[in-house]
Amino acid sequence: AFEKVWDGPIDGLVVTRYGYGAKCERIEIIEAAHPVPDAAGLEASRRLLEKVRGLTADDLVVALISGGGSALLPSPAPGLTLADEIAVNEALLASGAPIAAMNTIRKHVSTIKGGRLAAAAHPARVVSLVVSDIPGDNPALVASGPTVPDTGSREDALASIAAYGMKLPDAVMAHI
Repeated sequence: AFEKVWDGPIDGLVVTRYGYGAKCERIEIIEAAHPVPDAAGLEASRRLLEKVRGLTADDLVVALISGGGSALLPSPAPGLTLADEIAVNEALLASGAPIAAMNTIRKHVSTIKGGRLAAAAHPARVVSLVVSDIPGDNPALVASGPTVPDTGSREDALASIAAYGMKLPDAVMAHI
């Protein structure tokens, strides 16, 4: 739909769950796994960061963000792997933790979540269109807030891990 209403130059990427992709002319579509990330999501994250890096103040990024983005965009922090991020997601899903606690942890092991996508796009302008599935509609929690600064601390993440008895990989714990 965006391609039909935008008459200017356009280059884009949409990441969606398997089976939900649609053919577009100027926007690349990548399907990936949800609720546990996979290699396709890792490639999607790499492509997304590649697209936004090097933009100028004259560029505009329109980010449509919705629930599920945390799994669809795995982007492990330096020193971590996709296997680490998968283990984190599996532990989070099994923990019974509320979404705010889950996403605080996710933000601390990612290079895209917690506002890092917007930071990578700087100095381009970023407009976020957020479709929330989270009570209270806090945009920092939807898809772990890739365009919203992270206000959670390392201590918050560690407290959530302890409170919900999560066992995370040693590399993840060392990173946090």
